[in-house]
Amino acid sequence: MSQDLGTPVPPSHASPPGRRRPKKKRRTGRIVLLSLLALVLALGGTAYWLYSGLDGNIDGVDINEAIGDDRPEKLPTSGQNVLILGSDSRAGDNAELNTGKIAGARSDTALVMHIPEGRTQAVAVSIPRDTLVTRPECKDADGSTVAGAERVMFNSIYSQVGPACVVKTVEKMSGVRMDHYVEIDFAGFKDLVDAIGGVEVTVDQDIHDKSSGLDLSAGTHRLDGTQSLQFVRTRHGIGDGSDLGRIGLQQEFMIALLSEIKKQDLLGSPTKTYKIADTLTAALTTDSELASLTALAEFGRSMNGVDPGSMETIMLPVAYDKKDPNRVVAAEPQASTLWKAIRSDQEIPESAKKSPATGGGS
Repeated sequence: MSQDLGTPVPPSHASPPGRRRPKKKRRTGRIVLLSLLALVLALGGTAYWLYSGLDGNIDGVDINEAIGDDRPEKLPTSGQNVLILGSDSRAGDNAELNTGKIAGARSDTALVMHIPEGRTQAVAVSIPRDTLVTRPECKDADGSTVAGAERVMFNSIYSQVGPACVVKTVEKMSGVRMDHYVEIDFAGFKDLVDAIGGVEVTVDQDIHDKSSGLDLSAGTHRLDGTQSLQFVRTRHGIGDGSDLGRIGLQQEFMIALLSEIKKQDLLGSPTKTYKIADTLTAALTTDSELASLTALAEFGRSMNGVDPGSMETIMLPVAYDKKDPNRVVAAEPQASTLWKAIRSDQEIPESAKKSPATGGGS
């Protein structure tokens, strides 16, 4: 994992001046965005032949062509690794969000989903968007070479060089080969929530975030698509205002979304199922090997044995950067231990799940 590594914070886990330590978050047993991927796979696995006309909705990226041979070896087992990004690439459709005037698309959510050999469990590593990393030399969309750079904020790579470079960066920092790439656009995410009639969430504190526009009192609320998008992108209204707090909200929302989808009789309502499938596939970009419902269905069938209840989200262990306390860097030796376990398709040690920036576990 060739990152710009900083020195982990002292054992006391004291936050740098000007930063409040994020509240310790409980492990959710679910992973951010996996519920969306699972819905696509469920639709494909049950009746994909009914929706073959939706293949044209899915954009494909030839990651192998873009990166070339400069990649880690595949797992020594039949395990799989998938990089999942949540992006705001459809800028016009996201204009209603008060998220500031930042040019270009961004990848605001990133997960490395590891599916071990045997396909009975899955784990996902959340990479905070504020993580400083070393970006390798990459090819731009027009084929030109973009020089590598150090101390680059992770979520800027997507807008600077594109999705293939995000994949290459993750592979370089982890030494883990990404077998597949899935990107879900936030505007399509908003449309999906509206298509299922909203999602119910419960918050234990008031959230007032002028940046995202979210204004919720403590209690239970049914969020429409726009509110849901504000919810998963909120960062200033909770915790210390960093991306670490937002990851907790995203995990909470995805549990609620998955529960809402399970409540609905999708198979008993072909019209509604088609609408949801149409909405979701239009929001998907995948590697070229997965860019059809048939391919997604085949991948989904290989995951039939995975119990959603056993899925675990682990945040990449990070510590506050010593030069810029508003950014984080990978914490060592935890990060290296985590990636090594994934590379060997082994169980991840508890010691590799501890993040100094959160004061303990992920």
